[in-house]
Amino acid sequence: MFAVEFSTKENRLHSLMPSLWSGLIETNIPWRSVQTMAAEHHCTKKDLLNLRPRHDSIVCIDSDGCVFDTMELKQKVCFHPQIISHWHLEPIARYVRETAEFVNLYSKGRGRNRFLCLVDTFDLLRNRPEVVASGVQVPEFRRLRQWMASGKVLGNPALRKEVEKSGDPESADLLEWSLAVNERVAADAKDVPCFKWVRESLEKMQSHSDLIVVSQTPVEALAREWRENDLDGYVSLIGGQELGTKTEQISMATEGRYSPEQILMLGDAPGDRKAAKDNGALFYAINPAHEEKSWECFYSDAYDMFLAGEYRGEYEQRIIEEFEALLPENPPW
Repeated sequence: MFAVEFSTKENRLHSLMPSLWSGLIETNIPWRSVQTMAAEHHCTKKDLLNLRPRHDSIVCIDSDGCVFDTMELKQKVCFHPQIISHWHLEPIARYVRETAEFVNLYSKGRGRNRFLCLVDTFDLLRNRPEVVASGVQVPEFRRLRQWMASGKVLGNPALRKEVEKSGDPESADLLEWSLAVNERVAADAKDVPCFKWVRESLEKMQSHSDLIVVSQTPVEALAREWRENDLDGYVSLIGGQELGTKTEQISMATEGRYSPEQILMLGDAPGDRKAAKDNGALFYAINPAHEEKSWECFYSDAYDMFLAGEYRGEYEQRIIEEFEALLPENPPW
């Protein structure tokens, strides 16, 4: 039998998967095996909606570029080469890379869903004089734009269903590209450590707040990266792009359970701030290129301000202004 007194990790498992827990509590399965089962369980919308608060406050945490230094690696090594090769853009590879880096890393579009960023990248690319002069045709993604406008979840499972349903060649092509990107990420973005002060912050927060991951990265990659760094035990659940936008994920996990003053979103992209704002929640920025300093400040000062109910107002506004100054809206060319 399991011990009656639950460890911190046991409590997190119980809050995430009450049905699984109730089935395992009467067994002799070793705790390590249960932990593995939890790691392999991919969070669903039902898990978000049924999240059981253990504390009065909740902290929602982005992953890529926020907890792990994976943004540049994934974009430059996995995403951008795959864009070039998949759509045969080798003659304008320099401009593809430059444009994709601006959209995905160095602009206010940073951190958004891969399909949204792909459209924005190609829209900017199509209008560059160098690309026009090259005569290379840049895809317009008419079907993808319809999908984006529909309000449906933008992720590989939904895209696969669309392909199976309609047989649309553009959708099939997009799915092939997206799956190839996932393969590159699994192969090349391994064993990337978390930023300094992340683990210390998670240790500090776990005794006072519920913690969840809210991301637009596929959940398979998220679960692997948090597990590789032995951080998955700190969070109640890990939400990826399959569950909807960050705004939707926060809403599902918090509505009717936490007051806005007790919800904090940590992120490194404008989309993270928007998700917080849409839910009336608070936002703390992990500033791009200054991540360790941001986490140290969070650990030593900002989180205490949040717990004390003194974060909203002048303190939060200063954090937001510093963050927004780092990311331009328009490209430099």
